[in-house]
Amino acid sequence: MKRIMVMGVSAGVGKSTFSKQLGEILNLNVHHLDTLYWKPGWVEASLEEFSQKQNEIVKEDEWIIEGNYSNTYDIRMKRADTIIYLELPLRVCLYRVITRFLKNLGKNRSDMGEGCTEKLDYPFLKFIITTYKSRKKKMRDRFQVFLKNGKDKKVYELKSKKEIREFLHNLAHDIQKG
Repeated sequence: MKRIMVMGVSAGVGKSTFSKQLGEILNLNVHHLDTLYWKPGWVEASLEEFSQKQNEIVKEDEWIIEGNYSNTYDIRMKRADTIIYLELPLRVCLYRVITRFLKNLGKNRSDMGEGCTEKLDYPFLKFIITTYKSRKKKMRDRFQVFLKNGKDKKVYELKSKKEIREFLHNLAHDIQKG
């Protein structure tokens, strides 16, 4: 587990928090796709610029890249040895998105592009709600392709808060034991 993609069913599932904890346990750099995609004032990077930044990261021997961004999935998938996928119920994801908004109102989160203060709008909430079910199916299809591309590739599907906690705890414990 040296080149890890952390993906999730939706915003609010906990990808950023999980990735930070995973990075600490494994002593690996964490790259948040939102910081690569969003420029100050919520301006989107071009696909070429966004892709180039990811191509530079995946050349490294070790990394954690957090985020979905399906239009550049293949860049990460080709070099990744592990996908960790988080899936919690839609109501939990929505609750967390709203709570995160209230907690970070007027602030710029460390996992977001510089100059992008926390915001929440109807189109974003609608996107979460309307794409939740289709993302679940799309992710499973992607995992099958990913696993067929190499015998050393692994996919971990964590589908509850308990599974997420236990995965991190067990990994830390295994590393401590050596």
